[in-house]
Amino acid sequence: MVPCTQCGKDLSEEGKNSSVASISGSIMGDECTESFFFCKDCQVYTIKIWHDRFLGEEDISYRGPLAKNEGDDDVRLIKECATPWDKKCRCEAHCAYFGEWLD
Repeated sequence: MVPCTQCGKDLSEEGKNSSVASISGSIMGDECTESFFFCKDCQVYTIKIWHDRFLGEEDISYRGPLAKNEGDDDVRLIKECATPWDKKCRCEAHCAYFGEWLD
């Protein structure tokens, strides 16, 4: 379940990943994946953050609500990358999204 951070509605479709966009990066040896989910009722994004620690437990957290215009900008940037799931990708989109945090 991915809850909307504004209204609590489940944004996942029957347990499937129904994110609008997703991007992964390697940060200090850890893998960080951020997936954007859009709530049509609230017109806001919820970001699911999966943090797979190199030394330690993985965890999942949520950020939001993120205004539609801000989320749309992030989604557009992520979609500029041909391989957003590749944590080692260093394209312009990955570098712009994660900034100086990438390994």
